[in-house]
Amino acid sequence: MNIKRQPQYNTKSSTSKELDFLISALSERNPFMDFPAFLDWFEKRRSAHLFNVEKISFEDLDQWSFGTSTGNLRHASGKFFTIEGILVETNVGPISQWSQPIINQPEIGILGILTKKFNGVLHFLMQAKMEPGNIGFVQLGPTVQATRSNFTQVHLGKAPPYLEYFFNKSSSNILIDTLQSEQGGRFLFKRNRNIIIETSREVELLDDYCWLTLAQIHKLISKDNMVNMDARSVLASIPFAASELKNLDSINLNLALKKLDAVNASKIPTDMESFHSRVIKSAVSSRGVLHDSGEVISWFTELKVCYELNVERIPLKFVKGWLKTENQIYHEKKKYFSVIAIAVQASNREVKKWTQPLIKPQGSGLIAYITKNINGILHFLIQAKVEPGNFDIIEMAPTVQCITDSYEQDQPEERPVFLDYILNISPEKIRSSTMQSEEGGRFYKESNRCLIVEADDDFSLEVPKNFIWLTLSQIKEFIKYNNYVNVEGRCLLSSLRFI
Repeated sequence: MNIKRQPQYNTKSSTSKELDFLISALSERNPFMDFPAFLDWFEKRRSAHLFNVEKISFEDLDQWSFGTSTGNLRHASGKFFTIEGILVETNVGPISQWSQPIINQPEIGILGILTKKFNGVLHFLMQAKMEPGNIGFVQLGPTVQATRSNFTQVHLGKAPPYLEYFFNKSSSNILIDTLQSEQGGRFLFKRNRNIIIETSREVELLDDYCWLTLAQIHKLISKDNMVNMDARSVLASIPFAASELKNLDSINLNLALKKLDAVNASKIPTDMESFHSRVIKSAVSSRGVLHDSGEVISWFTELKVCYELNVERIPLKFVKGWLKTENQIYHEKKKYFSVIAIAVQASNREVKKWTQPLIKPQGSGLIAYITKNINGILHFLIQAKVEPGNFDIIEMAPTVQCITDSYEQDQPEERPVFLDYILNISPEKIRSSTMQSEEGGRFYKESNRCLIVEADDDFSLEVPKNFIWLTLSQIKEFIKYNNYVNVEGRCLLSSLRFI
């Protein structure tokens, strides 16, 4: 493997990390590669290695087996994860009780991005990451993406590159460090450490890694299935509400943004009514919020008190309504998802060959935010969503988050609130539309339609009790803390571009 030494550039410090992030989000200047050069590099990385994924029977799994007494699917080491069952009881929604398979992966992994300033602009070290369930095999991932079993080398393979930067932070500055949840409908109480650090050290660049600005990454997220879920989760934690900008009105905010980076001034939105401009203002400003933080916390707390969720772990073989064959576990109505087995070859991974179970979707999904200009600032309609794998009953989620195929035969009152509004919205109201993959290490070719739409003027501010209007800055504030904003809500926010 070739290792390249990167040229070093003079750096300048910004007043705050929020300003550093904002400057990077406004800058596509990159001394290492422009956007066309990245696309060329990325295609070369996709073709540089041997990748093969084949569906196999459960019997052909190596080191994985079903427990005799429980039917749980587990690894011989007792590490990685298990597929087991849960029994769920709740007072929320039309179904009050059900059982299902779920992934139990109690260990906390690392999703880390290493950053460094070049010419005063923060650059992010990203990798061309192969995961067996990825559409296209390779997607852009964080610098380090590893379970505890991976980085402690249970698989007897090599440790992930750059891991030492996240364990020895003596010459680094921690910019973001939070525990964030994973999919509450598929994982039981799963969390990963989402961390961004800035280093002052010289960094050796491996073949499958590149430096990108945040603006370049945002542009890549606007393409289908290009940036993986783990990277999008980490990037969504980035705050932009610099204290120097929070209280400026629209005109002075626009002038202040242009002063941040004169070379990029032509790309900063000049139309203060454009959607990009309103996204920036919503991310930066503390003005015009419909609900202050005290009201939001009270709303969230009251729902936790009113909603009931009891989740009991049960043996997989006692899960009702699910059938097992030699090569899959699936719901009797062929809805939701199935469990399959695969054999993998990947010449650039720490282990070159392995087998494992994966979750395979049975239908297409929709993840969407409705936005609306309120009090002169863009607000997002947030849902408090109950999912069985949540640590604390509910998390903040997008306006709509569902597998749309599961509701095709349902009556209107049984369908998710606002689903039909989203599905029937006028095309000119769509501000972002992409297909985005779920985590390819656990899910097989799962890609959801991700939408951000802008509501009509007559869309009511009055919403059901489990919904609330928040600005982007407010949502980012809650992402700082554990178990507030779910992974679908975070990842969809990462698709918002400033330029």
